[in-house]
Amino acid sequence: MTLKGATALVTGAAGFVGPHLARALAGCGARVHGLGNDPPRGELPLEGWHAADLRDPEALSSILTAVRPDFVVHLAGQSSAARSFERPIETFEINALGTWNLLEAVRRVAPRARTLVIGTSEVYGPQPEGSRVSEAAPFRPVSPYALSKAAADAFAELAGERHGLDVVRTRSFGHSGPGQGPRFSVPSWAQQVAAIEAGDAEPVIRVGNLEVTRDLSDVRDVARAYVALLERGRSGETYNVCRGAGVKLAEVVKMLVGRARVRVGIEVDPGRVRAADVVYLVGDPSKIERETGWRAEIELERTLDEVLEEWRVKRVERRLDAPQQKAEGV
Repeated sequence: MTLKGATALVTGAAGFVGPHLARALAGCGARVHGLGNDPPRGELPLEGWHAADLRDPEALSSILTAVRPDFVVHLAGQSSAARSFERPIETFEINALGTWNLLEAVRRVAPRARTLVIGTSEVYGPQPEGSRVSEAAPFRPVSPYALSKAAADAFAELAGERHGLDVVRTRSFGHSGPGQGPRFSVPSWAQQVAAIEAGDAEPVIRVGNLEVTRDLSDVRDVARAYVALLERGRSGETYNVCRGAGVKLAEVVKMLVGRARVRVGIEVDPGRVRAADVVYLVGDPSKIERETGWRAEIELERTLDEVLEEWRVKRVERRLDAPQQKAEGV
């Protein structure tokens, strides 16, 4: 399958991964449309933007009728495990029922479109230390978020089997990079370091549980993986998107602190510790590497450098904006 000259619809195109994916798709010659609640803030190579809530089946059908996509990438959703404990019903409605609504719209309007449903490694739950979990592993979700994504995965599999839709699924492991909001660990820590360097905060960054091991990739590698799966993934299959190597979050924090321009301490904040957590989770990328040729290439050090620099720039911009806002009475 080729993306050149094709029409691609990306849900959640204004989120974290969406802009990176939109650029990657456009770079392959696709005409990219975005769908979501709020439009993107920056410039993106989009042919059109379509406002809709995943919980509104009719709106989704109307948009697919207008766009007539050859490819659909379903990124949109409630992506915070911590937030899912606060709003479990909303999380399930958006992630699980929202996925079903989209798949039903695809079935009615664009049944020949290849649909890539983005899932999460969180569905696997805790794994034995030193192991690499494969796509054949059973689900053991430990949060409402993981449970909602497990249901979405099952809905996507059912849509392919029962309705003959061309559906490919991912179980994407942790990823970071430019554009990620501070609700997530790496950008939260980078934001705090940047504030400390600027003299706007005491020299201590506050963290959650660091005694967990994660498989972390760069968001741009992840966007490349999604392009590879659209073009070369097998219909009905699911793929881990991961590096295949684990790193303790304690090491990630040390790497960021080591990049700070001032002395920075580290303090565990009980409010940042999850109600339930997965201590060890590392993926096996053998399947996606074998079937598509994709592999993670960007080293974690580069990702951390760029995320930290992004927050340094934001801190400078914030200071430059402050006098103007004060003068205008904002």
